Amino acid sequence: MRDKAWIIAGLLLFLGLITYPAWHNLAAHPSMKGPDLLLPAHDKQCVAPVSYMKTSHMKLLLDWRDKVVRQDQHTFTGLDGKVYNMSLSGTCLQCHDKQKFCDRCHDYSGVSTPYCWSCHVDPAQAGRSSR
Repeated sequence: MRDKAWIIAGLLLFLGLITYPAWHNLAAHPSMKGPDLLLPAHDKQCVAPVSYMKTSHMKLLLDWRDKVVRQDQHTFTGLDGKVYNMSLSGTCLQCHDKQKFCDRCHDYSGVSTPYCWSCHVDPAQAGRSSR
């Protein structure tokens, strides 16, 4: 029973070490708001609601890719009834700047840039619209 203090101290040290990553992450990111993104100046409506785009934009882009490549379908009808061309650089990048929107959010989230950019270039950087 004389070792009770050592056991309690050891357990507290163990719990501190195990939970350190969580505490460190909370201290490093006091605001879970996310990065400051440059939103489009001229268009206020996206192809899908903002809540969906925040969580599932890659699913949407992969669905678009499959429909264009495999089914030769090139148009998407949004919830508002507006018809959009299924194109990363021809639709999405007409409103969003890759560096000030896509890259900033991907860097903040710690996710790698998708391979889309190996073929699809930012029209602002290329000086022309592609694909």
